[in-house]
Amino acid sequence: MHVIALARSFLAGEPTIDGIVARASGTLGRRWRWLRPLARRYVAATQGATRPRVREVVQFLLQDPGFRRAQSAHFHKLSVAQWLNEAQRMQPVAAALQWDLPAIESIGDLARWLELQPRELDWFADLKGLLYRAKSPRLSHYHYRVLEKPSGGMRLIEAPKPRLKEMQRRILAEILEKVPAHPAVHGFVKGRSIQTFAAPHVGQRVVLRMDLQDFFPAFPAARIQTLFRTLGYPESVADLLGGICTNAAPFRSELYRRPHLPQGAPTSPALANICTYRADCRLTGLAQSAGAIYTRYADDLAFSGGEDFERRVERFSTHAAVILQEEGLSVNHRKTRIMRQGVRQHLAGLVVNEKVNVMRSDYDHLKAILTNCIRSGPGTQNRGSHPDFRAHLEGHVAFAEMIHPAKGARLRKLLEQISWPGEPTS
Repeated sequence: MHVIALARSFLAGEPTIDGIVARASGTLGRRWRWLRPLARRYVAATQGATRPRVREVVQFLLQDPGFRRAQSAHFHKLSVAQWLNEAQRMQPVAAALQWDLPAIESIGDLARWLELQPRELDWFADLKGLLYRAKSPRLSHYHYRVLEKPSGGMRLIEAPKPRLKEMQRRILAEILEKVPAHPAVHGFVKGRSIQTFAAPHVGQRVVLRMDLQDFFPAFPAARIQTLFRTLGYPESVADLLGGICTNAAPFRSELYRRPHLPQGAPTSPALANICTYRADCRLTGLAQSAGAIYTRYADDLAFSGGEDFERRVERFSTHAAVILQEEGLSVNHRKTRIMRQGVRQHLAGLVVNEKVNVMRSDYDHLKAILTNCIRSGPGTQNRGSHPDFRAHLEGHVAFAEMIHPAKGARLRKLLEQISWPGEPTS
């Protein structure tokens, strides 16, 4: 019992040697001589690392030779004089000190910040998996939609219901968006796009494209909770924040049954980018050592370079896959492509041989749909049963305008000629 109390005193307040000794002395009711050397070893072991859990501090204490000797020598005198009741303080890593994150140091603070009751926090975070075991759609916080992948398999879209989505949006706006993205990341980052992802690879001698398998479900809830502790939040707060941002879906696939980042939640792209930061650093360094450029858009990875990179590109792709595996991610090797000059080099649906351009087949297909909408009416072309077909087409045309303004302008003229139901005819 005294070990748990001691561990909590180590985690509360500022992680300084004097602070730890003062809190631990109050917990044990006496300033033991071995406390300061123990605190010094603890600070050295955790300096710059992710904020540990209580059980990890307990493990450190039980494995520390000096503490074990103290326990053996003073076993009958060690007891808990008082349990520490003060809330744990924010303990962010050094980099996070500059990000102006909201200070949330207790469950009560988190409930007030999200405008909830503490019991509601437990309900939405569902750390015990009660909703998953209930298997009732009415109790679930998510709507589910299964999409078949063109290459086989399935993708599960997990869309949070309105109240949970509102909480996730606040976490995104006030916490996650304050964490800077890696320079190589272009997906779901303000001011960057699929165009900025592809542009660095224009005109290169060889382009290597790699695809990550099951990107969002690859991040388990434990990793998300660790991330929030890294940002400085106490264990109880980090666990609840992680629970609100993850989900266990009632599907047979083990991939979705374990708590994971849900594809469809507002927080998932930012959390995935932050969790992949170290992998992005390692891949950037690997690319630079090979004379190549690296960018990433969600689960699409691109590398490109000149003659030196072309000679070693096959071995390079193996090294990159190993790094990703070490970081808990896996490559869909069937989608790996090495594209040299003389063939169409394309990334995320964009051609990059001479300039960033839309793929000819995609342009021709959209042009045909717009033309048929003019001739036969838009109802004849909505084969995908889009609830807002007009907005669907508008999005595709706007995308073409962003990538290739001249082609986009031609598509825009066709879009404007479509007669939509309910609109007055000129």
